[in-house]
Amino acid sequence: MAIGVWISLFAYFALMIAIGVYAMRRATSSSEDYMLGGRALSPKVAALSAGASDMSGWLLLGLPGALFASGLGSAWIGIGLLVGAFFNWTLVAPRLREQTVHYGNAITIPSFLANRFPTQALSLRTVSAIVIVIFFAVYTASGLVAGGKLFESAFSGIFNFGGLSDYAVGIVITLGVVLAYTVVGGFLAVSMTDFVQGCIMMLALVIMPAVVLFGEGGGGFAQASQTLNEVDPTLLSWTEGLTLIGWLSAVTWGLGYFGQPHIIVRFMAIRTLDEVPTARNIGMSWMLISLIGAVSLGVFGRAYAIRNGMNIEDPETIFILLSDLLFHPLITGFLYAALLAAVMSTISSQLLVSSSSLTEDFYRLFLRKEATDKECVGVGRVCVVLVGLVAAVIASDPNSQVLALVSNAWAGFGAAFGPLIILSLMWPRTNGAGAIAGMVVGAATVMIWISLGWNGEFMGGPGVYEIIPGFVAAFIAIMVVSSVTEDAGEYQHITR
Repeated sequence: MAIGVWISLFAYFALMIAIGVYAMRRATSSSEDYMLGGRALSPKVAALSAGASDMSGWLLLGLPGALFASGLGSAWIGIGLLVGAFFNWTLVAPRLREQTVHYGNAITIPSFLANRFPTQALSLRTVSAIVIVIFFAVYTASGLVAGGKLFESAFSGIFNFGGLSDYAVGIVITLGVVLAYTVVGGFLAVSMTDFVQGCIMMLALVIMPAVVLFGEGGGGFAQASQTLNEVDPTLLSWTEGLTLIGWLSAVTWGLGYFGQPHIIVRFMAIRTLDEVPTARNIGMSWMLISLIGAVSLGVFGRAYAIRNGMNIEDPETIFILLSDLLFHPLITGFLYAALLAAVMSTISSQLLVSSSSLTEDFYRLFLRKEATDKECVGVGRVCVVLVGLVAAVIASDPNSQVLALVSNAWAGFGAAFGPLIILSLMWPRTNGAGAIAGMVVGAATVMIWISLGWNGEFMGGPGVYEIIPGFVAAFIAIMVVSSVTEDAGEYQHITR
């Protein structure tokens, strides 16, 4: 492996750890500082932090891999996400920023729900914290899988640590660097590194498709389109061969945005309510550019591979293989850093949210109600490490697929929290009993749907993405249970 690659990677790792040390000196003195950055994020940091923590390794591995394998029909996932993100910023962000302060200055999603529905506070905090930890363990594992695949593909045969495979070494290094800056610097470190990582990711997704299309061996749009048409004309079709159920399963990924704790917690941390529209505009612009780049990479990367006789065994590694083939080692190292940025930005956010729930909604609630802020910061750091280790165990199978793991966790959060967050912010009739019913029904429906295999095949036809039945069932459960029960102890709901 060329020295230039290592120079770029070490520079990236050093920058991430330096940011963590800087953040430790600024914002880790209290629980609100460590877990929410003191609610002081600027619009640009909040926007790119939300985007980078959302667009994990699947943006550079899973999504291009799906498009590489099946063509433009898979791009509907990106379109659905773009629409979902816009409505999340428009409907949820301003209300959540305002109401988390109004309802007891909540610093976690479970504590907000508990303060919003005080008659069911204990049950809500417990159930929501359990859902967060379980699904985030799976979600974090997907990021570690991406890191493992990078090292397995790009550094094959280089590492030989105690008989560990390159894949396992990749998991260890990825998790180790993330833990270093997350444990030390908390939410501010995570958000600041997300900002830097978001910039790196977007730049990589502009450079890579441009070189694939117009560099040596690319041939431009016309030649790439001709190559794909000769192999399979459906690769360039948005609709051919796509069933209604398949289309719905793709675009409904956007529903998941409303219930992703690691994304919506950024809304809670924006400096002021008036800055939310600015953050939205920055975030949506970043997302549009990044998704176009990922779609272009998958589709035109397939054309490049065909024209140049490349044998791609795993479509999810196309970004890694082209990075090594097409660029100078220093640029290759930068592109590898972009992939690690996508992975680490999400892992760090998920670890911190999981740690916050374990600390605030288990430790402080059940074990040490009198715990000081300093003590909780220490417990939070321990919990970050523990959740990371559990995720590493889940990710240990090298045959794991990034997109599959992400889709399961995304659906679980989207169904468990999405309808509840929307209705708790916008429907005053929502009460604690309805909140619990919706959360349990949503999460259970997703898990049952996956266990029965109905996301792969349903009633003899194509599978239905589990977020659809989970989201609908949770929405109905909240509305029905809230309508037929009374919760006299609820706080007065505020509306905008």
